[in-house]
Amino acid sequence: MTDNKVDRLIQRIQDATGISSQSELARELGINRSGITHARNKNQIPEKWVIKLYRQFGLHPEWIESGTGPVFMRKSVEDDAKFKHIPKVAARLSAGSGSFDCDAQVGEYLAFSAAWLGKKGSSRSMVAMEVFGQSMEPVIKEGDTVLIDQSQTQILAGAIYAVGVDDTILVKRLEKHPDKLVLCSDNKDFSPIYLEKDECEKVRILGKIIWSCREYR
Repeated sequence: MTDNKVDRLIQRIQDATGISSQSELARELGINRSGITHARNKNQIPEKWVIKLYRQFGLHPEWIESGTGPVFMRKSVEDDAKFKHIPKVAARLSAGSGSFDCDAQVGEYLAFSAAWLGKKGSSRSMVAMEVFGQSMEPVIKEGDTVLIDQSQTQILAGAIYAVGVDDTILVKRLEKHPDKLVLCSDNKDFSPIYLEKDECEKVRILGKIIWSCREYR
């Protein structure tokens, strides 16, 4: 029987990360379960798997492909297992009149505690973006990075969301009024945006803001 290196890789990954099934592995890789079957049939480890496993778990590319050498790129295996890496996209959220910057290209990855993220939701649904504009000050300032849970699209009154209106992307507190949606700014110099019922059809709730950070320059 032909030795299947994909089968051996799957077993190594499960042993190193605690992933318990091929379905769970497929979710971590961002692929369908059939993608694993396809790789097994070809007896070839896809290059995208190597990149994804490195980014998600810090697994060493050489170990992924051959099973030899150090398992993790970083020094502490225990620390590696405690973190998830969330993509920060090039697009920016506007805390102002609106942003046409919708670039979904990943610029970098931010590391978060896996335990903390697990309490908030699924890391696979999260993305980080930078904010520009002053409409959400003092809570969110220009240059802040926010973490968006794209699975949370049900509106909770007073919570902060990333919102798409036509071709613009905004970060606002949302309020529901009878037949209206109100996009509120924390900065009182910015007036609320009232969207009538027919205009609400143009609104896309991209996700709930669950965290923000500030870099001091």
